[in-house]
Amino acid sequence: MGDKFLTLSEFNLEGDFLGFIGNKPKKIKYLSLAIPSGDVLIKLPKKLRTALSSSLEIGERINIYGVGKLNRYKGTIKLKAYQVTTLSDGLRSHLHEDLPPQPSAKIMVCQKSGCMKRGGKGLLSDLEQTLCDRGLLDKVTIEHTDCQKRCSSAPNCVLMLGKKKYKKNCPEAIASLLEQYLTQLY
Repeated sequence: MGDKFLTLSEFNLEGDFLGFIGNKPKKIKYLSLAIPSGDVLIKLPKKLRTALSSSLEIGERINIYGVGKLNRYKGTIKLKAYQVTTLSDGLRSHLHEDLPPQPSAKIMVCQKSGCMKRGGKGLLSDLEQTLCDRGLLDKVTIEHTDCQKRCSSAPNCVLMLGKKKYKKNCPEAIASLLEQYLTQLY
């Protein structure tokens, strides 16, 4: 089938905290926010729920960063938070500095023995050196993974740029693709 939710866009909302909403007491799932156009419900991921339940006070000014998704079948929009920050009067004017950075690129390098025996160590060091030479090492996350289930084409390395995956590339090709992706973002 397919995913019933389509990602619309990222959002950045500032408003007054109205409270938490959940179907059972002490089981919060949503945050209610008052913004100039009305009240909105924003879903909180599990990792934020416990931290926010003890730190937010009703009426407090907060900033929420997240993603809006459209349910293709019902035609409803669901907002899901990824970051919630409280605002004091001094921070409101500097709101743009508090925004999280754009999603960065990620390189996943297999660290299992099959890939390591077939040149994985050399691939990783060459990749880091190439990215460092081009000044891209701080703009990408290099993740060491378990088996990527493509052992016949070892050593395995996957470059993720947004939702696109690039497989079986040499370090120079990865650096070039990364440069092109970053120039499109900025």
